Amino acid sequence: MIDNAGILSKLSLYAKLAELYEKNPFRYKAFSTAAFNLKKVKEPYSEMSKEALLAIQGVGKSVVDAINEIIATDTFTDLQELLEITPEGIVQMLKIKGLGPKKVSTIWHELQIDTVADLLDASRQNRLVEVKGFGLKTQADIIRAIEFSFTANGKWHFARMLEPATHFLEGLKRTFIGSQIEFCGEFRRQCEIIEKIEILTTASQLTVQDYLQNENYEILNNQENCIQTLVLGQFPLSIFFTNELKFNKELFEKTGSSAHLESIEYSNNPMDLKETEEEYYHRRKLNFVLPEQREGLFELEPDFPKEEFIEFWQLKGVLHNHTTYSDGLNTLEEMAEFAKSEKYEYLGICDHSKSAGYANGLSEERLLLQMKEIDALNEKMAPFKIFKGVESDILNDGRLDYPDDILKLLDFVVASIHSNLKMNQDKAHERLIKAIENPYTTILGHPTGRLLLIREGYPIDHKYIIDACAANQVVIELNAHPYRLDIDWRWIYYAQNKGVMISINPDAHEKSGYHDMYFGTLAARKGGLLTSNTLNALNRESFEAFLEKKKRKSMNLA
Repeated sequence: MIDNAGILSKLSLYAKLAELYEKNPFRYKAFSTAAFNLKKVKEPYSEMSKEALLAIQGVGKSVVDAINEIIATDTFTDLQELLEITPEGIVQMLKIKGLGPKKVSTIWHELQIDTVADLLDASRQNRLVEVKGFGLKTQADIIRAIEFSFTANGKWHFARMLEPATHFLEGLKRTFIGSQIEFCGEFRRQCEIIEKIEILTTASQLTVQDYLQNENYEILNNQENCIQTLVLGQFPLSIFFTNELKFNKELFEKTGSSAHLESIEYSNNPMDLKETEEEYYHRRKLNFVLPEQREGLFELEPDFPKEEFIEFWQLKGVLHNHTTYSDGLNTLEEMAEFAKSEKYEYLGICDHSKSAGYANGLSEERLLLQMKEIDALNEKMAPFKIFKGVESDILNDGRLDYPDDILKLLDFVVASIHSNLKMNQDKAHERLIKAIENPYTTILGHPTGRLLLIREGYPIDHKYIIDACAANQVVIELNAHPYRLDIDWRWIYYAQNKGVMISINPDAHEKSGYHDMYFGTLAARKGGLLTSNTLNALNRESFEAFLEKKKRKSMNLA
């Protein structure tokens, strides 16, 4: 039988839905007030008489009738009628802390957003800031509330855990000088989704226990050679203990996935206690595998790269960025000046295109105006250069949403799907292939549209899409935002073997967004991306030559 909490949630949800649809204000206020006062009642409502319920302040006959109907059927008629006409995503929004019916109504009707995933994506792209009743603080609160809501499944983005985990590790190293202390497990492998932080140390378990207690960490479990606690009160952390002699061996064993250890037949050929990881691979006549690549997928293939993997400091340009011309927070000049101050050689501006009305997409006239401003800034900021680009929406039929006479004026085009994401593989392929075959498409943006932990991407056959990019000399984006990391790193090996270049793009909607390329680089290295195959690792002159070659080809094909 449904308990008091379940009944209250249904009464509260009805009050919110009734307000959302602007039903009789006296009725939804009555249900809201009744739900608030009923929280104070400890006795099960199912065991209370009608008279006892009516005696509670603010509880009227319609509320009592609803309670009795919920007890009997798990719902009540008025609530069911509203649920039947309300998208599930809107119902979920009403459960997010800080989002009342009025704000949800604005999000739904003005921004045309009806899923929590799309709300998070819009918030990340600063599309709520200019809406009446919202602002930077409200937008930030919404992001935090949504993030909190999906951590309940015990999984987190690596990027979210990196800073607190690193801070904790550094605290241990400062305290236990002389002890070996390193990350291991999925955290050392820099997996994009993490369930727990794991650390291996030679420090004494007893002294680490004392340290945790002195620092007010709650010890959840303290067993032989392992202590479990939480970082920031929410991120699970396991600290494993060993001695100096066994440290290298246990670090290796606790880092590689079970699939990797199986692929190298580790149980039959374990590491010698005196060996380093490099020495172990060498003795086994295997190429050294970076810790982050030990996933048991393709890292042992003969043609998998052995060195010269991309590093963050090697990125020379920042491509795919938004400004106040569309839904960015910073002006074109601010984005350029910041990129220059960060020692990048060039910047690629890709504001949203005209069909993206939800993001203040650029009409042809506004795009031409932006190009003029870019010309003026390039004269002022040389040798730093801003390249003229756009993130052109891939329409439902696969066309880009500007005519050729506009596209040919641009230095490069990122083609992305933003609308009608609920499609089967055939429809996704139809749209993507037509866009890839457009001679003006330079980069395929976030190929699946996924949001990690939040929204599955639309289904694609990665090999089919990568092959099409290879045939049309289209670069594939690794969208570096930690929620996306799209293309998935698991397909970089295949793409690279097909000769397809990868561009690590931040999809930045403000200056600080450039820093997300760090997480994109980590994902790229997991997939074995070489510096030589990374588009924005080209220096300015080489990148410019690449674009000129692509443009000449597009002119011949158009």
